[in-house]
Amino acid sequence: MTETKSNNGLKVIAGLLGVVLLGTIIYTVSLYQDKKKTTEALQSEKAVVVEDLNNLKAEYDKAILESNATNEELVAARDNIAKYIDSVQGMKADIATLSRYRRQVSVLKAEREKLLKQVDSLTQSNTLLAMERDSTFVELEKQTVFNDSLIVQNTQLADAVERGSALSLSKFSVDAVRERSSGKLVSTSRAKATDKFKVCFTVADNVIAEAGDREFYIEVLDPQGNVLGDSFSKSTEEGASITYSKETNFYYENSTLDVCDYINKPASDFQKGNYMVNVYDSKLKLLGTSKFILK
Repeated sequence: MTETKSNNGLKVIAGLLGVVLLGTIIYTVSLYQDKKKTTEALQSEKAVVVEDLNNLKAEYDKAILESNATNEELVAARDNIAKYIDSVQGMKADIATLSRYRRQVSVLKAEREKLLKQVDSLTQSNTLLAMERDSTFVELEKQTVFNDSLIVQNTQLADAVERGSALSLSKFSVDAVRERSSGKLVSTSRAKATDKFKVCFTVADNVIAEAGDREFYIEVLDPQGNVLGDSFSKSTEEGASITYSKETNFYYENSTLDVCDYINKPASDFQKGNYMVNVYDSKLKLLGTSKFILK
């Protein structure tokens, strides 16, 4: 009977151990499943954090690309986010760390909004400045064109005034003359009888010409084309030059003026042939030409 009780006790103990073992197995399986679910949840949360950070980085990349000039703050913020992405991807996920990064994502989003508003403000300001610069450039171009037009007009006006104020001859004549013993001069066409050439011209009136002393240059060419008399040279800053026979001076007062001067014969008699006489003003502009023949 004692043996029977002992066997029954062993059975009871075995049964209890079986129940404990089964409970342990069930509990272990349950813990494994909970840990697996927790790990999956943490990995999922980690992926969400990385995705948010990548989205933020993409927005910074776009803002930097669209910015006309490199914005150092945007670049620094973008690089900072790239570091966070590397840290999250390489860390061992746990609730505390992920919670900290989630909070950091919120801070980074707020920072992004602030920076992008600043960039938008700067972009608008730069656009406005560019528009004002372009407007100013257009106005300067218009003013330059206007000034160039004024310069051309003033130059044309100055040229017109200069041309209009230039003196001109209304009459021009040359006579070969001989001098009688009484001093009277009479015209002649004979070379041997000629004592001098009488050159006379009438300066026309000009109200816009400057009054004052003037000088004209008389050039006499003999039949061989040589300048008659003691020849002199005259040149201007513009490069014009002549060799003339005589300079004649007079005072001009804007009204018609008759002027006469004489060219004496050379050491010998005048030669027979064709002569030409030219009159130039002070700027060596040809005012008149006269031709005649001595026999």
